[in-house]
Amino acid sequence: METVVDVAVDAVVEVAPDRWTNRIGVFDLETTGVDVTEDRIVTAYVGLLDATGRVIHEEHWLADPGIEIPEGATAVHGITTAHARTHGRPAAEVVAEVTAALRTLLSGGIPVVAYNAAYDFSLLKCEGDRHGLRPLDSPAPVIDPLVIDKTLDRYRKGKRTLDVVAAHYAVPLESAHEASADAIAAGRVALALAERFADHLPDDVLELHTRQIGWAREQAASLTEYFIRIGRLEPTECLDGSWPVR
Repeated sequence: METVVDVAVDAVVEVAPDRWTNRIGVFDLETTGVDVTEDRIVTAYVGLLDATGRVIHEEHWLADPGIEIPEGATAVHGITTAHARTHGRPAAEVVAEVTAALRTLLSGGIPVVAYNAAYDFSLLKCEGDRHGLRPLDSPAPVIDPLVIDKTLDRYRKGKRTLDVVAAHYAVPLESAHEASADAIAAGRVALALAERFADHLPDDVLELHTRQIGWAREQAASLTEYFIRIGRLEPTECLDGSWPVR
């Protein structure tokens, strides 16, 4: 049975080097919480989309995270502790396979889209460290629609959650907070951004990756200033703007 890794290897041959939108990987995690250092993977998805946003291939994972899944997390993604323990695979196996799938896409020059990438890639790295696996320390090229949208449409009012941003770019999102639905929608938002802001985004995907590093740092600095102004942070504190891994 072909895996996303096999399809990615074949796709590398087909991709025109100057068009990163021809093939994109997509990646999303649903987890036990929002702390990247302590929380665990519950479900994961890695897929491959063509230039139209059609899913070419995909892989799903359900893990037994080895800890209780809080009720609040279950309310978001629908997976209970009992379900994960009964049907999930060992976390170490899932982390290894997800990491391998992403590593193959990235090493082939296929960009991986992840919405709020610093969360998913940071948590995956911490999971790799936890299980003694070689993690993705510096994944590239990565495309983060959140970072790009906040940079190129900086003054638009409203939230920047995936469901809101997807709606803004006329991208359907059904079953939000389900890993495959979120990943696919994020990929299609990335394609919409590439079309909408073609004059502002480089064709070279590694250059775009590098620009996002700076944009994420600037956004964290701006948010830090705002949080200090409203008293949410102390003047000596600052948000970590590292991207795509904190």
